[in-house]
Amino acid sequence: MNANVMVVAVVIIYLLVMLAIGYYSSKKITSNEDFMVAGRNLGPILLAGTLSATEIGGGSSLGVAEKAYGTWGLGASWYVTTMGIAFVILSFVAHKFRAAEVKTVPEYFRRRYGRSAGLITSIIMLLPLVGLTASQFIASATIVSVMIGVSPKIAVTIVALVVTVYAIMGGLWAVALTDFVQVFLIVIGMMLAIPFSLKLAGGMDNVIANVPPETMSLFSGIKVSTIVGLIIMYIASFTVGQEAVSRFYAAKNGKVAVQGSIISAIINFVYAFIPTILGITTLALVNMNKLDSAVIMKDGARYALPHLAMNTMPAIIVGLLFSGIISATMSSADSDLLGAGSIFGNDIYKIYINPKATSDQVMKTTKITMIIVGILGWVIAITNTGNLITILMFSFTLRAAGAFFPYVFGLYWKKSSLQGTIASLISGSIVVVLVERKIVNFFDLDPIIPGLIVSLIFFIGFTLLMPSNRENCDLLPEDE
Repeated sequence: MNANVMVVAVVIIYLLVMLAIGYYSSKKITSNEDFMVAGRNLGPILLAGTLSATEIGGGSSLGVAEKAYGTWGLGASWYVTTMGIAFVILSFVAHKFRAAEVKTVPEYFRRRYGRSAGLITSIIMLLPLVGLTASQFIASATIVSVMIGVSPKIAVTIVALVVTVYAIMGGLWAVALTDFVQVFLIVIGMMLAIPFSLKLAGGMDNVIANVPPETMSLFSGIKVSTIVGLIIMYIASFTVGQEAVSRFYAAKNGKVAVQGSIISAIINFVYAFIPTILGITTLALVNMNKLDSAVIMKDGARYALPHLAMNTMPAIIVGLLFSGIISATMSSADSDLLGAGSIFGNDIYKIYINPKATSDQVMKTTKITMIIVGILGWVIAITNTGNLITILMFSFTLRAAGAFFPYVFGLYWKKSSLQGTIASLISGSIVVVLVERKIVNFFDLDPIIPGLIVSLIFFIGFTLLMPSNRENCDLLPEDE
């Protein structure tokens, strides 16, 4: 069989397996809770798999290899290592996430602080997820297009269809099961690539000898402030991001939520160095004239890893690697899609449009929303509306700045109030915009950091001035 045909065949089989898992998962769905949070029945291994796959996307595979090939060298591993650090830190509060017994982040805000807080957070959380779904469609489709040689529009259509169909069929059950398969493919596919690339280079010693000395340093290509900024960003984003925190909601119990977070951290710590080593090895092979830099750069340095694979590995291994890379972006797309549908169905339709809606009606509305978001993502992706994606990705950053402290403090501090929450949401968002647009310079820090600092000040200040009235909310921390 022709090598390219073999690669395409492996990728097609992978896509069909994803659809089959979606069909299987659909048989486990009997209620809205089953659909949105997998019946709160995920064990530690499945939870860790879906947490890891959700956050390990195209940037964590192709992007890390690109940075390692470029100026970051071994320091590119921090991009994923910091995710692991964030999961370790979140393991201390994971049981609290699970104990809230909610299905979405806006539901938590609504029950903890009131309907207005729930509506504001619904909007803040929903809009970025639409854009993120589209951006992951684009990332997945670009990979498919480059790797198996189909046009970008056909690739977008294939990816959008497969992801939307299996996510709609099985909800979080399907997403969790496919994520488990996907994280296995991501890690194993990448690991299989290492010995083949090192063999061509003549071993790791030859790799080290043929790259600049600073390439093998963990800190020469990346600043400590950047590492700290990544940790802060991941903690804030994983805490309030529906696509991430919903996994904790779906755990069997608080202990499982903690275990899943720790196992996911370990997966990230191990995985961080795999695409990093591959990127450095690619640089060494170019310097040794065993790979043509013009070929590597043909589609951009982001695709250094696929070109390395095509030149060093058997077709079956290339197919597994490509399936793993596609998995990295698809596993993020399905989570964004389900997150958007869950928020609209659970927090807008059920609360403001049809308060008497049954569980079945909410689930159907969630699925319809997912279809609409899938179509919108597909339209954005095939028209390649880059500016819109940029704006929506920026909105994704905004949600963490204002929502993080009301969420976490609300788990522990009874006085946390609606007024403090709204002040935090507004002030954090404004500061992020001002810093992002260079209207205000805050020591050249990532916009999320000043946004969090200001939102914390406003949240505590307004809460102390106007503390919560316990009688007005039905979800409160345990008695002190």
